This record gives sequence, C-alpha cells and structure tokens, in this order.
Amino acid sequence: MMAAVDGAIHAERMVIETLSEGGAAIAVPIRMEGHLRGAAAIQIGANPDARTDLAIDQLQWGTGWLEAFLRRKQGGSGDSLASVIELLATSLHYDRFTEAATAVASELAGVLNCELVAIGLTRGRHARVRALSNSASFGKRSNLVRAIEAAMDEAIDQQAVLSYPPPEDGGERVLRAHATLSEIEGGATLCTVPLTEDKKLVGALVLERPAGEPFGRDTIQMAEYAGVLLGPVLAIKRREDRWLPAKTWDASVNTFKALFGPNHAALKLAAIALIALLAFAWFAKGMYRVTADATVEGRIQRAISAPIEGYLAEADARAGDIVKAGEVMAKLDDRDLRLERLKWESQKSKQSREYSQAMAKRERAKALILQSQIEQADAQIELLDQEIGRMVIKAPFDGVVVSGDLTQALGAPIGRGDVLFQVAPLNDYRVMLRVDERDVKDVKAGESGALVLASLPDTPIEVKVDRVTPISNAEAGANKFLVEASVTDGPINALRPGMEGVAKIEVEEHRLVWIWTRRIVLWVRMTLWSWWP
Repeated sequence: MMAAVDGAIHAERMVIETLSEGGAAIAVPIRMEGHLRGAAAIQIGANPDARTDLAIDQLQWGTGWLEAFLRRKQGGSGDSLASVIELLATSLHYDRFTEAATAVASELAGVLNCELVAIGLTRGRHARVRALSNSASFGKRSNLVRAIEAAMDEAIDQQAVLSYPPPEDGGERVLRAHATLSEIEGGATLCTVPLTEDKKLVGALVLERPAGEPFGRDTIQMAEYAGVLLGPVLAIKRREDRWLPAKTWDASVNTFKALFGPNHAALKLAAIALIALLAFAWFAKGMYRVTADATVEGRIQRAISAPIEGYLAEADARAGDIVKAGEVMAKLDDRDLRLERLKWESQKSKQSREYSQAMAKRERAKALILQSQIEQADAQIELLDQEIGRMVIKAPFDGVVVSGDLTQALGAPIGRGDVLFQVAPLNDYRVMLRVDERDVKDVKAGESGALVLASLPDTPIEVKVDRVTPISNAEAGANKFLVEASVTDGPINALRPGMEGVAKIEVEEHRLVWIWTRRIVLWVRMTLWSWWP
C-alpha cells in the first residue's frame, strides 16, 4: 500500500499495485490549487465480487472532499496574508502620507472587490477622511464625506467591526450612521473596520459594495488583518508628514502629559533637577571674570647687537641661559683689528724717531707736522682698542637670554647692527593679555585676577591690570586687544619669558544665569541688528 502511495506521489497520477495475497492497493494524488499536497490510498481484497472500477470512482470522489476540507481548513489565509503584505509594502513605498493612503485605498478596493474604500484617521474626538480609493482629491465638506466620517465615528465609538445590512448572527449594534450612508449610496453594502496602533484606535476603514453583495466572513477577516497592519504605518506617516510647529506642539503636549501623569519617574526627576538648576542660576551670584590668553614677557628686554662687521668666533650663551652682568656671551674675530693696531703702532714709532731728529736739527715746522701725525696715530690706536674691546659681547645685567642661539653659526659673517641676543631681567615680568573685543570694555586698570600657565597648571599667579592698550590684533577670526598686567606675587623662580597660559580678570559679581548666557545674548543681539532692515 505504501508502494502505491509513493508511486502516486512521484508520478502525480493514480497507481494500482497488485498484492501478492490477492487484491490490489489503489492510490491517487491529492492536489490543491495545482500543487501536490499528498495522496490517498485504499486496499481491496481478493473477493471475486469486488468491483475495482467502483472503488476507483469512490476514491476519486473522496479525494475531492479531502481537497475541499483542506481548503476550508486553510481558509485562504495564505492568499489573505500575501494580499495584506502587498498592501503594507504599498504603504511603505510612498514618503508622503496622502500618497500612501490613496494608493492603499485604491489597491484595497481592487483586492476586496469594493466600489469605494475610504481611510480616515482621528483628529481630536472625531475621524476625518484622509483618502478615497481612485480619487486624488475630494470635497472636505461634501455630504458623502460627512456621512463616511459619521460611520467611522460609529465604529470607533463601539470599538467593533460594523457591517450593514447587519448579519443575522451578529450582536446588537448601533448602525444609524451606516444606514444613512447606505441610503446616500443607493442601498450599498458597508463594512467599517477600526484602525489600531499600540492598543489605541487611530482611525477606520470604510468598505463599500453595491447593493446585494454582502461582505463574507473571509473578506471581513482580511480587512481586519489590513487594519491591524496598516494602522501603525499610516499613523506614523501622518505624524511624520506634518509641519514642524505641529510636531513641536505634539511633542510639548506629550512631554507635559508625561510630567504630570502617572509613571515616568525618571523624567519627573530630571524636570525637578532642571528647575532647581535654573532657580539656582537665577538667584545665586558669582564673580564675573573675563578670560583671556596670556603671555609672560620681561618688563625690560634688551637687544644685544653686533658693534661692527665681522665674523663670529665664539658663542657661549643661547636662549634660556641665565647670565650675570659682565659675563661673556659671544666673541667676534678681532685679528684684522689687531693687525690694524700693530700697523698704527709701527707708524707711530717711525714718526716718533723722525720727530726726535727734527727737534735735534731745530726743524720746527717738520716737528710740528710729525707731532700731529703722532697724535693721529694715538687716536687711531685708541679707537682700535675700543673696537677690539667691543668684539667681546657681554651681558648688560643679570637676566635670562630670551632669544639667540649662535652655536651653529661659528665663523659666519655678521653685519653691523645685527641682533645677536635678547636679554630680559630676572623676576621682573609683565603679562600681556589678549582680550576679546566683546570683553575689553569690562576690563579696567587696577582690576586683579589669576593667571595659570601651561607649564605651571597647579600654581595660580596673581596679576593686576596696569593698562589697556587701544591696539588690536586679528587672531583666529577674532579681534583681540592687548592688555598689560603685572605679577603681584613674590618672585617666582620657575617663571620665564615666553610662557603662555590663561588669565581670568575679576570684574564684578553678577547672577550666574547672566554670566552663563552673556555671550549667547550678545550674539543674538548682533545677529538681529545685522538682519533688521
């Protein structure tokens, strides 16, 4: 018998297998909607009165009943589900709500064989028609639209699927609005299905067929499936397709309801914390301080330049070294000057001998000329001695070398007046603040503050504003004014010229909310002024 079943399934036709003990096994395939679903088989004995042809006919009739039974068992759920999924895909295909709702209504009318399908969503306490099948526009106040909206409200209020004319096995329902709509449409058959989203009713579907064509149970069930799946999609598209003010208003209302409604403890705590922070910022006061980038400079900065042209012979100092007054910092090559001095000394010796001979011979005129030449040689020698002395470059006072490193330029030519070093005194500094133009009006001479350097982040240094200069420099797209301040703390050994940091000048006490929002308010005022006609 199983061999007959296997043969019928593989061959997809009736198979008769003769049994060894007599009789036969008959198997026929079972098909549903053109697809093989199984096989049915019977066994007939070796009775000589058995009629094989009659058994075959009965088996075939029986498989027809099985096919009908399986079809009823399935209930067409596969086709219904496929149709509903296609409707869902249609709603997701369009970006705008109106286009998506109209396309869904038109396709649903074709699937369910309806003359008219209307989609409505709730607005306030009543439903509003948002789309009609095969209609891109419709009159908002027409009698038909108002009747459809009343039928939607009737189904939403009763939270049930309503059919008109009512089925005989249905419960008692209020169908006054449906009766009115059916009368307007010439006795049409109606079915209204509520749309749901997260256990809330958000709208309704109104299906209309001609008179005498009632909605079957399968059609109503498919419409319910469509309502369950399409309700959230259409509701989301409607929310996303609104103007920004409407979205903002809804968000504000939802937040207000969450704050004053049940649950949402975290949101309530956050709101309480925010209110407490705003109250603290409004009533509490703090010191308003102007923040500015700062650079440490020596109060006196001496430039040491080359006295004459020459060549660098030695370079004992470089930037960052601490030097004492009179300490040798560099030397220039003085061999040419010494040779020049030797020349003038030799010439002086010769002129001195000639002067002695002229005096011995009483040649007074020649003696006077030679005496003048000797004095000229003495002056030249004295000048050369001074120049040779200036070839040794010494520190003018105790201080630190701010700039200058000639260790890699030994033997290089140096021009007269070239700056070789810059020296600043120790423990005598000034701080140059670069104050933004929006804050410079608040900074005045005599105000004090604190300076924190990048190299000394744990050591605030007290400073005092000496003068505000009317000189501005453009830095990173902003104008900065130079403000000169002095260090009021005692000598700080770690302080060096060129150090940079951030200074905060104390101006006066203000409310914290004013301090925190000052820059924003200034920007808004400036923007409004620039836009104002």
